[in-house]
Amino acid sequence: MTDTPTKRDISSPADVRGIQRRTLAVLSSAQIVGGVGVAVGLALSSVVVDQLSGSTVISGLAGTATVLGAALLALPIARTAARSGRRAGLSLAYVAATAGCALSVLAITIESWPLLLAGLVLVGGGSAGNLAARYSATDLSPKGHAARHLSLVVWMATVGSVAGPNLAKPADHVGMSAGLVANAGPFAFSALAFALAWLVVAAGLRPDPLKLARSLTEPTELTDSIERTGQTGRTGRTRRDGQTGHGERAGPGASGAAGATPAVQDKALRNGWRTLRTTPMARRALVMIAISHTAMVSVMSMTPVKLHHDGSSLDVIGLVISLHIAGMYMLSPVVGWLADKAGRVPVLILGMSLLLASAVLAGTAQHSVWQVTAGLVLLGLGWSCGLVAGSALVTESVPLDRRPAVQGLSDLIMNVCGATGTVVAGAIVGGLSYGVLGLVVGVMVTVAGVWLYVTTRR
Repeated sequence: MTDTPTKRDISSPADVRGIQRRTLAVLSSAQIVGGVGVAVGLALSSVVVDQLSGSTVISGLAGTATVLGAALLALPIARTAARSGRRAGLSLAYVAATAGCALSVLAITIESWPLLLAGLVLVGGGSAGNLAARYSATDLSPKGHAARHLSLVVWMATVGSVAGPNLAKPADHVGMSAGLVANAGPFAFSALAFALAWLVVAAGLRPDPLKLARSLTEPTELTDSIERTGQTGRTGRTRRDGQTGHGERAGPGASGAAGATPAVQDKALRNGWRTLRTTPMARRALVMIAISHTAMVSVMSMTPVKLHHDGSSLDVIGLVISLHIAGMYMLSPVVGWLADKAGRVPVLILGMSLLLASAVLAGTAQHSVWQVTAGLVLLGLGWSCGLVAGSALVTESVPLDRRPAVQGLSDLIMNVCGATGTVVAGAIVGGLSYGVLGLVVGVMVTVAGVWLYVTTRR
């Protein structure tokens, strides 16, 4: 089968189901190795920046750089995917991350924290790629299964992401044995992981799911009803449970981006903004994704610094981050099933409740490592609810031909908010305390949860 198949290449729905199973397997494999790449560097980046710069405030910029890089690459990845398919978009992400890790090794070798921050910006491409992969999983999903397929790919990052932080110390030893300076080994290891993720995508994601979805779905007309009513699709009904009824036909491509014309691709950014402005449920979903991600990265990025200053060893820090990442990914299939069955909005509100509980636990932990750990696990669970349910709601709340643009804008906005959150978090912890950071995050997620509940009950 060619990479740009037509309807004649697909003899039955069973063929599409088989291709979707293969697509999910390839994306899951890339998530595993890509998750290792992200997590190994994540466990050490803020600590290394802290050591090189001698400033707790500057150490917060490590998380900012990575999240900012994911934000900056979100639209290029989405635009590349819209024009050349998902494989090209994901390849761009993982190649950028590989280059960023190489630059980070150089920065640590010459002891330049500004250069390290520059490298971490490119490393953010790994996070952007892993995030974009979740949307790739929905291109061929049958109607009503988008959240479950999306969450399966998110879940597969568990293996690499949980193991990654615990590989930081062995990778450092191997790196020093190979002649690298201390702390450079983990970033060299991450470079190999991202390179492998790129190879998996480049070789395995054939046929390209987005190209196939387009070939199986007739090009849709950009309706004026969006601009007039702010609703979604032909019937435009948005139910209070967060599910939508926009007249999609079930089957391949029903949950993915459909046939966008070249003119639509060239106007992707403008169309994406217009769609968000005129589609209330998509805006709500995007806000909840952004809030969940901001809360998560703000607390997570400063936790290694707090534990380091409290005297915790690298092994303890790695364990805490591993358990946090397990909370992020391990139950995502359950979250996806719940979002498909109970509705997107209830799961989003559940996510805000978990994030609030996390902020209270971590913020009041003082020097209790186990209380911080419990808070970080709940932080991951709350993020999972926000990402899975929010991403499914964003996808199904907008017309098929505008989804790639809106998906790219969703990742851009969530990462810009996350990057801003890490800057503020570093300033709060450096100037005040980790407990105050917990208070600020708790207030933020409470306000967001109440707002979502009130606006969806009107």
